[in-house]
Amino acid sequence: MEASSTLFFSPVKPLLPFNLCSSSSSSSSSSPRHLLVLNFQPRPLKTPMFPPSSRGALSLSPPFAVAEALEQVADTSDSPRGASHKIDKSGRFCSPRAARELALLIAYAACLEGTDPVRLLDKRVNAKREPGYVFDKAALLQYDHMSFGGAPVEAGTEEEAEELMVKNERDSAIEAEVLSAPPKLVYNRFVLRLTREILGAVVDQWNQHVLVIDKIIPQNWKDQPAARILELCILHLAMAEITAIGTRHQIVINEAVDLAKRFCDGCAPRIINGCLRTFVKDFSAMDAVQS
Repeated sequence: MEASSTLFFSPVKPLLPFNLCSSSSSSSSSSPRHLLVLNFQPRPLKTPMFPPSSRGALSLSPPFAVAEALEQVADTSDSPRGASHKIDKSGRFCSPRAARELALLIAYAACLEGTDPVRLLDKRVNAKREPGYVFDKAALLQYDHMSFGGAPVEAGTEEEAEELMVKNERDSAIEAEVLSAPPKLVYNRFVLRLTREILGAVVDQWNQHVLVIDKIIPQNWKDQPAARILELCILHLAMAEITAIGTRHQIVINEAVDLAKRFCDGCAPRIINGCLRTFVKDFSAMDAVQS
């Protein structure tokens, strides 16, 4: 009888609260809509969203200035006390983790819409706020970039189950509040600039990285690419950051695996880890030959 009262709850995955074009529910990779989803056509950008700063190390060029800054904050953002440093003095997210997460959400939305991710980021950053909109910045302090899905949580009593349900609902509401808010209210200039830098690198190297990804992902991902848009976006973002921005591959791989734990299901974190390690090995070998 005691065993029969045990209840199980799976941790809630973060929502992706974008108003997106609907895609076909079919898993067939032959659908024209799927081809549009996975092959957006980037267009040359005329003007940057942020003018290069004469003082900061995060100007849009050279990209390795960004990598240098990332190296300096990597230990802080990955440490246990890093959570207290995720908000800057203006009350906005300021960590590289926030930039990578935002880049993933924008890349995912761009694939679904079949549009350029950098243009989509610019559009959302510069969008006018709805009259009367108020963002509760307290949600940023409660938002957890390290909230991962996992094994079902066991609740021994109905009271414990009710508490878990309330907590899940509260966490989901915080996720929705933060991820759907205007970017300028949530992220500081460093995060927005780094996000744009990463997305720009993805656009520039999209075609060549598509060929690489096709060689290293498992066959079932190739058979149902429309069901793996998030995973493929994570690979594109990580590969672009390694090759174009120059962030140490150990940092990028760890961040990519964490994004997969946070937004994807099943074996995605393990597969992404293996794919990126294969990519780094081949990329390093090619770089050594060329030098």
